[in-house]
Amino acid sequence: MDGVLYDSMPHHAIAWQQSMKKFGIHMTAADAYATEGARGIDTIRLFARQQLHEELTLQQAQEMYDEKTRIFHEMGDAPIFDGVLDLMQWLNDHHISVNVVTGSGQRPLIRRLLHDFGDFLDEDHITTAYDVDRGKPYPDPYLAGLRKAGNLKPSDAVVVENAPLGIRSGVAAGIYTVAINSGPLPDATLLAEHPNKLFPTIRDFYNTLRDRKTER
Repeated sequence: MDGVLYDSMPHHAIAWQQSMKKFGIHMTAADAYATEGARGIDTIRLFARQQLHEELTLQQAQEMYDEKTRIFHEMGDAPIFDGVLDLMQWLNDHHISVNVVTGSGQRPLIRRLLHDFGDFLDEDHITTAYDVDRGKPYPDPYLAGLRKAGNLKPSDAVVVENAPLGIRSGVAAGIYTVAINSGPLPDATLLAEHPNKLFPTIRDFYNTLRDRKTER
């Protein structure tokens, strides 16, 4: 979702920095990008362990994540990336289902997904942080996504990811994984997670799919 469908990571980076500062945790924009895709509560517990030397309960981490969520939603809606709607229409035209696997579980974001992409996506095909006990970089979210997509085999799917942890999750699930470098991280950081392909934008990925299909 974030960084693949929506250009929302700049907002997330600011929200992470501002919210965590209130709890005595130092988090940079680079930290936000590096941990993108993980469940928010897992990220908070990790930083609390490293910086505060505390083992937070799930409830404590959730309360801190709620503050991050509040700040994020005050910043307004992030735009849809160029090429996303064309890609979804292409997939739909070729009878390929669209599914979302996100580390978020925020209802406003789920509602926005359904509003923006309702022609291609329904809630039964959205996997959130609340569907798994272990988030990205573990394979669990994408394995859950395969089940929601109709009990597919890994070879029946393609993962599209923009974050190192998400790429690692898709690769660990045994799914062909495409990396989209929509943020400030160098290509080498994403390639270190061994995606099958890397593109600079969703538009480039869509153009490649369209052109190859046309050639055939």
